[in-house]
Amino acid sequence: MYRKIILLSQINPYFSRHFELNIMADNTTKTVSGIKEENGVATAKDFWSRFSKPIIYAGGAIILIVGGWLGYQQWVVAPKQKKANDAISKAQEYFAKDSLKLALDGDGTNAGFLKIIKNYSGTDAAKLAHYYAGAIYLRQDDFANAIKYLEQFSTKATQVQSAAWRMLGDAYMSSAKQEKGIEYYLKAGNLNDKDEYTSSENLYLAALAYTSVGKNKEAIEVFKTLKEKYPKSEKSAVADKYLAKLGVIEND
Repeated sequence: MYRKIILLSQINPYFSRHFELNIMADNTTKTVSGIKEENGVATAKDFWSRFSKPIIYAGGAIILIVGGWLGYQQWVVAPKQKKANDAISKAQEYFAKDSLKLALDGDGTNAGFLKIIKNYSGTDAAKLAHYYAGAIYLRQDDFANAIKYLEQFSTKATQVQSAAWRMLGDAYMSSAKQEKGIEYYLKAGNLNDKDEYTSSENLYLAALAYTSVGKNKEAIEVFKTLKEKYPKSEKSAVADKYLAKLGVIEND
């Protein structure tokens, strides 16, 4: 084959020149490819030499943070939650027996709701203790403290949350802050449409509160909403009487 090429080159100078150029081009391509590979390796080595320590430190920090968080949850949060749950059970027992002072302040051995709020801040038990404390203060006509504790309470359980908002409505109405009271009655009444009893009761209170401040137009709208959404509720029939008093005659 080699001899054949030599002979062809002697016969045709163009072929000889073309063959040499192809060889040169092939060698050049291999050289450039090799340079690129070497540059790629060099770049990777340079990057790692410059940033290996920050990457290692960052990875280590992430591991420490995650590990620390898991450890905190297991060794600090979980035991605190358990202690708080154990503590609140006795206070709840006093509350159920209407021993409100013992439920609020404790009995000297067992913590009351106020101490649970202070000692176990951030736990579910402490959050629930705000609800109980607010309810007790409301029953004691201490409306300022009732508002203070109930406004710090929140839950995803709609029946409990609507009860808290209803109590806030009562506390604000009793504090001569009727507009705020109506706001909370409406929030409680609109929280869960499927809860017919609780929602109709709270809408009824909101309508009555509107009449007490002379806002009859707004009261009529709430009474109508009550009847429309909860026609079979007990308060729907009572709403008819108030609508008649307010001059609204509905023909069936």
